Amino acid sequence: MQNSEIVLVGGSGKTGGRITKRLEARGLNVRAASRSSARPFDWEDRSTWREALDGASSAYVAFQPDLSVAWAAEAIGALAKVAVDCGLAHIVLLSGRGEEGAQRSEAALKASGIDTTILRASWFCQNFSEGAFVEQIIGSRLQLPAGEISEPFIDADDIADAAVAALTDPRHRNKVYELTGPRALTFRQAVAEIAAATGQPIEYKQVSMADFTGGLAAAGLPQGLIDLLEELFGQVLDGRNSKVMGGVAEILGRPATDFSQYARRAATSGIWSA
Repeated sequence: MQNSEIVLVGGSGKTGGRITKRLEARGLNVRAASRSSARPFDWEDRSTWREALDGASSAYVAFQPDLSVAWAAEAIGALAKVAVDCGLAHIVLLSGRGEEGAQRSEAALKASGIDTTILRASWFCQNFSEGAFVEQIIGSRLQLPAGEISEPFIDADDIADAAVAALTDPRHRNKVYELTGPRALTFRQAVAEIAAATGQPIEYKQVSMADFTGGLAAAGLPQGLIDLLEELFGQVLDGRNSKVMGGVAEILGRPATDFSQYARRAATSGIWSA
């Protein structure tokens, strides 16, 4: 492994940056592949794929914008074929829980014959501190079309640790891990824990889907992201993924990070300071 190279497709994202730091700390050869990298990778420009993968022995793949989009499975299958042609032996795929598109993408990846590790992750804790919800949290009021359905939010650092284990230990090849936090919370409960960690009142308000998407559009978010969030809140967040799973303990031999631990850490960083 010391003399091989690991490529991170989506290496500049929430998980990719964390994985890069961990692999480099181990002295491993790693390079990120994104639109802005030295060897650019663009999901919508397949002429970039071969150069981005060439010379690597394995890859971590985080698809953008999300595996639920209609063309994701075909793209994952095509990427896997390019990876095989380039001599890669193993792909770690960041997947989703309970999404039909994610399941189709997993099947397309496996059909290529390459060794795989599938990491099915629940909603990221970091959506509150590094993603779509952070500005509203700073503004002390989060409005979402989510009621009393609970979600076992996963810390992106746990995902990164799991990905590093999968990339560096062959025992994890051709396995599927369901990565969740250790308990499920509603969005209202999650916001209450963030408020407790910051020591500041933060209101949670459930709104209609129309009001939610209209607010996103007014804030200038791209229509593609709005459509994705509408699907996630309107279809996937229906209770199908509320069950806590033990994938973190299976692959890492330790418990998953609790949401309260994440919230305290994020509050200490000052990310939610106005």
